Amino acid sequence: MLAENLWLWVGFNLFVLAMLALDLGVFHRQAHDISIKEALLWSVLWIGLAMVFNAGLYFFSGPELALQFFTGYLIEKSLSVDNIFVFVLLFTSFQVPSAAQHRILFWGVLGAIVMRGILIALGTVLLATFHWVMYLFGGFLIVTGLRMAFHKDAEVHPEKNPLLKLVRRILPVTDDYDGQRFVVRKSGQLLVTPLLLVLVAVETTDLIFALDSIPAIFAVTADPFIVYTSNVFAILGLRSLYFVFADAIGKFYYLKLGLAVILCFVGARMVLADSYHIPTPLALIVIAVILAAALVASVMRARREGTEK
Repeated sequence: MLAENLWLWVGFNLFVLAMLALDLGVFHRQAHDISIKEALLWSVLWIGLAMVFNAGLYFFSGPELALQFFTGYLIEKSLSVDNIFVFVLLFTSFQVPSAAQHRILFWGVLGAIVMRGILIALGTVLLATFHWVMYLFGGFLIVTGLRMAFHKDAEVHPEKNPLLKLVRRILPVTDDYDGQRFVVRKSGQLLVTPLLLVLVAVETTDLIFALDSIPAIFAVTADPFIVYTSNVFAILGLRSLYFVFADAIGKFYYLKLGLAVILCFVGARMVLADSYHIPTPLALIVIAVILAAALVASVMRARREGTEK
């Protein structure tokens, strides 16, 4: 298994850190509004890097692992779009300046990589030690998918977040933003800005989403390296994807329903794994068809509503 090769883990994480340093330290050193053109270019870059990595897996490790990575990446990429809905609500609720949003998402991504790495390690140990955990994961995904399908979008209430309440109790918070700074000094006193509160909200939100997405990819493969790399590549492209879809995310009316069906499908695949094995190529086709159908139906609805106005 790839997970046994320490150098692969070290090399991949060094690559990720180098790309993040290049992103923040060179291309986004100065705060600025991210245009759709710039976001599209970064989205193409991250997707392209993921496909290059996928090709490397194909040539050096064989088609099975490459297919597992691609299927996992597609699942994680699809589910990561759901994060964008919440990010839009959070940034609107906190009235985050557009120029500071990239910095929030950058540090949010860095924290998400660390948190997901820990969760993937725990999930790998649990599955290897207790086989019945696979049924637990599968059932959890089915329940989550059904809740997503039959419940309306929940509003975001940052003031009810217990972690944000704790931060406000412990640390003094300024009333206004101060550029991209998380901490400022005024009258000799250190104060945190609302930007830090937004970062805490983003991190806690991603942790909640990770509880759905990580079990989902374990339905595809038990190799922690494939699980981790597909997660990381999906997360790395999340920031640029946000700036592409932020203004139009509300038009994807059927996307949540499509994601709900995908969660139910991969959950059922885990539950039925011992009695009926759904091949990875078939699973990939099913997931791709569900996602495409949700997007096409959303576009058709948006066009129909546009012509009726």
